Amino acid sequence: MSFPFTRAAAVLSLSLIGCSVFARDLTVVAFGGAMQEAFEKAYFVPFAQQTHTRIIQDSYAGGLAKQKAMVDSRNPTWDVVQMDENEMELACDQGLLEEVAQTRLSHAGEVNPTAFATCGVGAFVWSEVLTYDTKKFGEDGPKSWADFWNVKKWPGKRGLRKQARMTLEIALMADGVEPKEVYKVLATQAGEERAFKKLDEIKPYIQWWETGAQPLEWLAAGNLAMTAAYNGRIAIANKEGHHFPLIWNQQLYSMDYWTIIKGTPNLEASYTLLDFMLSADAQKAFAHAIPYGIANQKALSELDPENLKNLPTAPDNIKTGLLLDTPFWLNNEEHLMTRFTNWAAQ
Repeated sequence: MSFPFTRAAAVLSLSLIGCSVFARDLTVVAFGGAMQEAFEKAYFVPFAQQTHTRIIQDSYAGGLAKQKAMVDSRNPTWDVVQMDENEMELACDQGLLEEVAQTRLSHAGEVNPTAFATCGVGAFVWSEVLTYDTKKFGEDGPKSWADFWNVKKWPGKRGLRKQARMTLEIALMADGVEPKEVYKVLATQAGEERAFKKLDEIKPYIQWWETGAQPLEWLAAGNLAMTAAYNGRIAIANKEGHHFPLIWNQQLYSMDYWTIIKGTPNLEASYTLLDFMLSADAQKAFAHAIPYGIANQKALSELDPENLKNLPTAPDNIKTGLLLDTPFWLNNEEHLMTRFTNWAAQ
């Protein structure tokens, strides 16, 4: 979920009173766009103001190349970095990240235990859901991935992310596989064939997107009839005047993590920022800024019902959801992505 976020603008926006007492300015890196704007509003600016710490923001599109180069050269210029679960686990195995010590986080006891990993702590739960253009279909639009495949009842282009992960799961659910059975099926050769055969059915109708902003822009422009999209992006679009329904049925959800680069000279400051971001007040501010799931259970219990219903982790929203299986993708992504890339190019 990446979107350009200029480093110069970030430095300018956070040139606050007070000076850093650390080895260098504390540098926080995320995926940009509406997500990073929410981080800035809920976390970075309040933290900088309260601690008189100058924060520099940067953004990236994922990957481990920069982290590896920093650690190998023993010159890390990043400190706290947002990572998806797959890349966090890979980076942890490669020794690119500090192991997270819960004893250094005063709010750890308020955080859902499942949000802690060896080298990270949960930043938020995000979700990919189905949405559609109400100008085309009114309120009587698709309500499941099986409906997404019904091009006769709901004609028009469909948006899907150009990658195997999440796309193959959607295809299997469209073919009638229950969410709890998806990875069991996909782990078999027959299940893999089934997923690609299902994708063949709508291949001429698919418009592939590669950044989180694209599907909503295309939906607003009328280029798509329906699309898979990130729930936070849909919520932001609706705040801007659109009416794109959030179809929580069969949502695909996962957690992104905050990590600390191995060998940072700002280790103490990094923990201080992490602890601030895990506090109940900061997490509630984040959930109000953008509707992604939060890790602090106290904050979750204090959210108003109107705010809670828009989160992926709300009980009614998550009951038919599919949790992305990180171990499965760590073991199978190279093979499945190679096949997917070849299939998409044909």
